[in-house]
Amino acid sequence: MRLILLIKFTLLTIIINAQNPISFDTIEVDAMRIPLKMHQTGRNISVLTATEIASINANSLDEILQQIPGIEVQSRGGFGVQGDILMRGSTFTQVLVLINGVKMNDPLTGHFNGNIPVAKNEIEKIEILRGSGSAMYGADAVGGVINIITKSFSNKKNSPSISGEIGYGQNKLIDGNIGVTHSSDKFVFDANVSISESDGEEIPALTIDTSTTLEAYNTFFDNKTVSASVAYKATERTTIKARTSYDQRDFAARYFYTTSTFDKSVESVSGFFNHLQISHIGNKGVTDVNFSHKKSNDVFVFSPDFPSTNNHEMQFLNFTANHHLTLNEKMGIKFGIQADQRSIESNDRGDHEDLHFGAYGLLAYTKNQFSLITAIRADYDDNYEFEFSPSVNAAYNFEKLTLRTSIGKSIRAADYTERYVSNNLMNLTPGRSLGNPDLKAEKSWSAEFGFDYNASKNWQLSSSVFTRVSDQLIDYVSTNQADIGSVSEVGSLQEGADYFFANNIADVTTLGFEVSSDLQIPIGEKGLFSWNVGYTFVENTNEQDIISVYLSNATKHLISNRFLLRYDNIDFTLSSIFKQRDPRIASGINANLEENYIVFSPKIKYRFSEATYLSAEAINVFDAEYQNILGARMPGRWLRFAFGFKM
Repeated sequence: MRLILLIKFTLLTIIINAQNPISFDTIEVDAMRIPLKMHQTGRNISVLTATEIASINANSLDEILQQIPGIEVQSRGGFGVQGDILMRGSTFTQVLVLINGVKMNDPLTGHFNGNIPVAKNEIEKIEILRGSGSAMYGADAVGGVINIITKSFSNKKNSPSISGEIGYGQNKLIDGNIGVTHSSDKFVFDANVSISESDGEEIPALTIDTSTTLEAYNTFFDNKTVSASVAYKATERTTIKARTSYDQRDFAARYFYTTSTFDKSVESVSGFFNHLQISHIGNKGVTDVNFSHKKSNDVFVFSPDFPSTNNHEMQFLNFTANHHLTLNEKMGIKFGIQADQRSIESNDRGDHEDLHFGAYGLLAYTKNQFSLITAIRADYDDNYEFEFSPSVNAAYNFEKLTLRTSIGKSIRAADYTERYVSNNLMNLTPGRSLGNPDLKAEKSWSAEFGFDYNASKNWQLSSSVFTRVSDQLIDYVSTNQADIGSVSEVGSLQEGADYFFANNIADVTTLGFEVSSDLQIPIGEKGLFSWNVGYTFVENTNEQDIISVYLSNATKHLISNRFLLRYDNIDFTLSSIFKQRDPRIASGINANLEENYIVFSPKIKYRFSEATYLSAEAINVFDAEYQNILGARMPGRWLRFAFGFKM
């Protein structure tokens, strides 16, 4: 009885002391290309601010993303080693990642789209647009768009500071980050360094049968990210912004891409990303011009037992120009052009180069409670020639309720791995992935209907039903060598062997439902109760009943949960992820993709002052054994301690 009374009293205290309520309808969204409040977009959009990101129990950017409702990250290891980003039943290649509005997707493979060269304390906000975005951004924006905005590229002025965190954990884990920010009326400078390295967990040797023994190995990793950016206000109307970054990841990659008993993979991926933006404010509009260059290198060793080293060098040059014109208080338009070149030099995939050009126009109309956004984009690509992508979004706002709907077309061209992987290798061993130079581009139509309900000033509920019909969707399908023979230039195959061959699957239908709840209640002057939970259901079907690698790995039921209780100088956070999907088995390496799993990770932080704190966390506290990708074992229980500071 006393416990019940204490709980009631605590909840009553929270309600009575709720101050400075969270305003869910005043956040402007840059991912829509044109400045709009969230309730005007007609889309299901989430925005995470720097303050919210700092409170999330995560040690890498992919761990932050997987705690956002509707985003699934199929990690192959902990601490940001590598993770595939999925949304609304998409494959890992169908989510577009942007940094400050500029495309980051790697031309080699979507597996590298999660290699985002941004430190956690460099982020001003993250915007998540669920569903099709091709009418605004072009190819790859099928399942959704993630736009990461850094502090120097935002319009928010930050106080000069030096901040960072130093962490230590099990398996000789050493990680940390440090950032320097300087800001004045005309000049902003930001620089960040982050590292994360460990010997990893030891996976013991395993005897499969009398002729097969898998030797022991360690899941080591060594990740580094360095970045610097500046913003200079040249005149009252013209601003120049520039950012450069370098990202290096060395890691054990055994069973990341295959379930072959020969797999003893290690991998090293590095990349430079540079971005220059010049923006000018006119009398009625804003113009921005962007130049970006991405160069990445991948060295992949399948096994040291025989020659198997693959070297890839990728280049991505990108130019965009955008103009936003305000016609009147009800109507605005934005239009722009894009030109880019992507290329690869590879001993395994060959040397290839593609050009792309795009142009788009967007019209936003708002009157009273109603808003309508229409967009159309035309793209020409050496891979798929001409494609047009239209979209329409609409929203109607009542006092507490927003109804929204959208429909749009999206496209995606095969990346260089899907088109050419292993094409230059001799006597390819069975079970390896194999590219298809004859792949056609994917085309999809997406539609959704949903609502956002402000139950109170501190509590918002959102829900959507969505569908996507895809034609010629690309995925890997187990195919016999005899059935591959009609395709030209696919390498040297073993007679009668089976390979995971990239195919266009005729028609794939996606149906889904998502709901999320965001509750934030201040407690007095220093306290906060925050609870964010989301559920997503997705089902993919295809007319041919083809069992493909990544579609069959899609999660049907996904629950993300993020809980924070801050009182006085103590923060307690608890994050959890639940997934249910079709189980799979790879008996050759004794690997099981479980039908479902749940992982809990608690963290406690004690703040000595506004400037310093100590924290302790238990990642996967109940030591669950699980995999996101068949064969790639995820970390068990992992303790970590950290000291943070700000000056």
